Amino acid sequence: MSEEISQPRMIGALLRIPFQATTAWVYDGLVAAGYDDLSPAQLSVFQHMPPGGIRLTDLAEAAQITKQSMGYLVDHLERRGYVERVPDPADRRAKIVRLTDRGRDVETVARGVLRDVEAEWTNHLGVARMEALRSALADLVRLSEG
Repeated sequence: MSEEISQPRMIGALLRIPFQATTAWVYDGLVAAGYDDLSPAQLSVFQHMPPGGIRLTDLAEAAQITKQSMGYLVDHLERRGYVERVPDPADRRAKIVRLTDRGRDVETVARGVLRDVEAEWTNHLGVARMEALRSALADLVRLSEG
């Protein structure tokens, strides 16, 4: 009988698990703040929304989901007043999805939760390791964005 050899977690899991935990903390913080009509899936809209807004197709690409799936998420958020569709100044036939005041309030709450998460991680890792983690991740983002 051979002993099972434990394999170290691959980098994908090491990135995914803290990301999923962070998403859960943000979602729980939003629910606690009264934003209980959101789902964790809808948070991807907020995660990929630039300040000036974005076309639906670009938002779907950034979130790595289909245009139809993103359309469903945006429709739900629009009905609840978190986002709006406005004409694209560069092409009046196209629409830009952007946050409303209510959507920006959600973003503010989420950023507060994320600051708390970072503080907790800093307490756990220590300042130097947290700075190293942030620096390494920023380098990987630059590499990934080409």
